[in-house]
Amino acid sequence: MAEAALWRMRGRRRAPLDRRLLVLAGLLIGAAASFISWGLPWSDGAPSAYILQLRATKLAGLICVGTAIGLATVLFQTLSNNRILTPSIMGFDALFLLMQSVLVMMFGLASMAQLSGFAGFLLNAGVMMVAALVLFTGLLRRTRGDIQLMILVGVVIAVLLRTLAVFLQRLMDPSAFAVVQTRMFAQFGSIDRGALLAAAGVTLLATLWLLRRAALLDVAALGRDQARSLGVRYDRLQMQLLCIIAALVSVSTALVGPIAFLGLLVTSLAHSLMQSHRHALLLPASALIAAIVLVAGQTLFERLLQLQSSLAIVIEFCGGLLFILLLMRGKLR
Repeated sequence: MAEAALWRMRGRRRAPLDRRLLVLAGLLIGAAASFISWGLPWSDGAPSAYILQLRATKLAGLICVGTAIGLATVLFQTLSNNRILTPSIMGFDALFLLMQSVLVMMFGLASMAQLSGFAGFLLNAGVMMVAALVLFTGLLRRTRGDIQLMILVGVVIAVLLRTLAVFLQRLMDPSAFAVVQTRMFAQFGSIDRGALLAAAGVTLLATLWLLRRAALLDVAALGRDQARSLGVRYDRLQMQLLCIIAALVSVSTALVGPIAFLGLLVTSLAHSLMQSHRHALLLPASALIAAIVLVAGQTLFERLLQLQSSLAIVIEFCGGLLFILLLMRGKLR
């Protein structure tokens, strides 16, 4: 009954689009235009179609990954009621690196090259999604829906996975380790188009589903007891959100690789900018800010600084500093 009331309330409260979101959308359009057009080579009065195609694919990948990470982090912080946590604490990046290490150890570098396209995306995303669903459903059942206890167990599992990955990497020869090392940070230079379409489809469906339930998420953010007292079927909603988090993190990690601190960075900026707990504002703001950070950062690296370094390394460094700063200032719960 309460969920139906929230749906009816949502239909009556069609407020105009927030101006801050419009500004963020304008910044993203400007960053995307700079990324595409800056230094674009021309021949016979027309831009190079090949370069334009490469840049468009990379731009779509940046926006897709930013959107997926921004949404997943907001949802995870809503469920955990803690703005210091991101889904990576559950060991998604550790599982991804362990999978790469196992593949190299078992099948060699030649097999890794064959699995680097759409097949590799399906394998990585599928395994991570299944592992996350088994972990979520199993732990929630045993802990009777205690999300905090589930996160603690997830942290222990993440440490175990990282230890196993490091152990396997120490057994590799230098050439195999060099290949695995390139997968430790997100790479946007070689995005497969089929994988990009699949990841974009999952992200789009999740975005539409979440935006239609923004009011319900506001109630869920009050906590399990308060939400249930207001008539929200919290356990079912919690499992649905965990499935969406698993899907978003899995497809973004399988597409480009792990980015641990991007979610923390963009959600902190979104909370500071929007000054609201409404998910109708936080979800699009986090997605837009994440896309702006990735597109503008990649433009800065490639066009202005002429550097080939990985943008993910800089993001991890800045996100880590922000994490420590916010902890010291006591801004996060």
